[in-house]
Amino acid sequence: MTKKIPGLTFRQATAQDSALILHFIKKLAEYEHLLPEVEATEEILTEWIFRRHTANVLFPEIDGHPVGFALYFYNFSTFTGRAGLYLEDFFVLPEHRGRGIGKATLFHLAAEAYRSGCGRMEWVCLDWNRSSIDFYRSLGAIPMDDWTIYRLTRPRLRLIAEENCPGAATPSAKSRD
Repeated sequence: MTKKIPGLTFRQATAQDSALILHFIKKLAEYEHLLPEVEATEEILTEWIFRRHTANVLFPEIDGHPVGFALYFYNFSTFTGRAGLYLEDFFVLPEHRGRGIGKATLFHLAAEAYRSGCGRMEWVCLDWNRSSIDFYRSLGAIPMDDWTIYRLTRPRLRLIAEENCPGAATPSAKSRD
């Protein structure tokens, strides 16, 4: 059981929160030294999170003020035969760290995953982020050292589509660059 944090509540984001979500994405990217890689805009976030319903965002709040965010979605595991909760991004403002807000947020998401019948909850962490790695391990999270993440970026996806799937490289009006 975690300690009760005075004033801590959780709120699901709405389309009106797109600017706030982008703010937290940029804060996370700055922390991870990846700010130049942020391509997201409020419009893109509104389209993909709220119109297409591809992700969810949870805000931990202290006395009604957002102090972080967790962006997650449901994937599917063929091995468990169940959905899983995948935590794509998780960030707590530096001035609010060390108070248990991160732990409470992860526990809130773990409870949501369990209530939803998920077989597991997963996320990735940068190798250099020792404080987060230690934190996750203290919760009982197990690193999957035998897995390597592979990624195809949008330009490469386009090239593959154009070269290998004639006609498939024309994006729909909703997905254009």
